[in-house]
Amino acid sequence: MMLNPVTLTGNWARLEPLSENQLDDLFAASQDEEIWPYMPVGMPRDLSEMRAWVNDTLDRQARGEVLPFAIVECATGKAVGSTRYLDISEKDRHVEIGYTWLGRAYWRTPINTECKYLLLRHAFEELRCIRVQLKTDLRNVRSQRAIERIGGVREGVLRKAVIVQNDYQRWSVYYSILDDEWPVVKPRLEEMLAREPGGT
Repeated sequence: MMLNPVTLTGNWARLEPLSENQLDDLFAASQDEEIWPYMPVGMPRDLSEMRAWVNDTLDRQARGEVLPFAIVECATGKAVGSTRYLDISEKDRHVEIGYTWLGRAYWRTPINTECKYLLLRHAFEELRCIRVQLKTDLRNVRSQRAIERIGGVREGVLRKAVIVQNDYQRWSVYYSILDDEWPVVKPRLEEMLAREPGGT
């Protein structure tokens, strides 16, 4: 289970290794307060804050803590958000998919579902993970519904799990998908994506 930078390509989204080359696109996509209320940090206010966020993420990657991606819309080639693997355990063969955000214009499009599909497929079929974890803020009902929609099994709530922006003591809802559940989850996701205009 070696987590090396990789590009994962679908019909609507392409996940590329995060880099400073995507800085302008990411900053443009990030400029909506509604993206950020449940994230660990707030909205970047200028390009220098976006650069600091990218550089901090790349530093974490260099330490082996995360494997970050830019979410690129295939139709335009523009970076429209970001996601990552984190909480990586090679010994226990598990990863978490998280820190996902998308520009507001891309909500309720196939892009988020396809990103999860690409990351899950890579985790189970290439990295040979036995568990993929997802979590979200207890207040974020929209995210919980989205995780359940793709087949995540709710495991429970960690109370006051982390302190996030504005010193809020966040309660986190944990979900997982296991390797022996993937053969059921995968065709469900593929069917969802095939129903989208332009799906195959």
